Amino acid sequence: MNPINTKLALTSWFFHSYHQEPVTVVADQSERQFQIRAATSADLYSVAQIITESFHSQNGFWGWAFPLIRLGIYEDLKQRLASPLPHHVCLVAIDTTKGVNNLVGTVELAVRFSDAWTQTGKSFPYLSNLAVSPQYRRHGVASSLLTNCEKVCQEWGFQDLYLHVLERNHQARQLYLKLGYQVHKVESHWNLFFPKYSSQILLHKHLKNNFML
Repeated sequence: MNPINTKLALTSWFFHSYHQEPVTVVADQSERQFQIRAATSADLYSVAQIITESFHSQNGFWGWAFPLIRLGIYEDLKQRLASPLPHHVCLVAIDTTKGVNNLVGTVELAVRFSDAWTQTGKSFPYLSNLAVSPQYRRHGVASSLLTNCEKVCQEWGFQDLYLHVLERNHQARQLYLKLGYQVHKVESHWNLFFPKYSSQILLHKHLKNNFML
């Protein structure tokens, strides 16, 4: 993959020190250490791969489209990282156990400017593309990424965070509920035209002042 100019020099805030803090978790009777940091251009392919394999199957009838979907996600990520937006960050989790340095998870956080969900007429932080490599799930990676997003959200000056989850994604819903997210709205209009598709649930969490400096 050719080097990509993502104009990260224009956004020095992107590499604030809190993104570099190591996170140690215990899973499967073994201790693993992860580093949560902001994504760089060198991470783009790995991030696109993790997102694609988390939300799209490589098997079955649509398996042939997997590389095309991954390329589309890659190009979208490239564009977002290159844009000097004041409130956007893509975080990645790196397995640093015994010097492995594998990228194993990712999440994006951005501020949206629509009142369709919140009905407040104000901007609000929205979390998306939370994805973890299959072999690293249930190791605390997703929780660590979400915790860091909450920290970033508060440093931006916000106290509320929103995200969508599919109704049928019970594992993800359990994680969010465990971390304090609550149902804000169930969006079932998809089912009127695509009965086999799961409804989307908009979740909301009001952040406490735990991370304020």
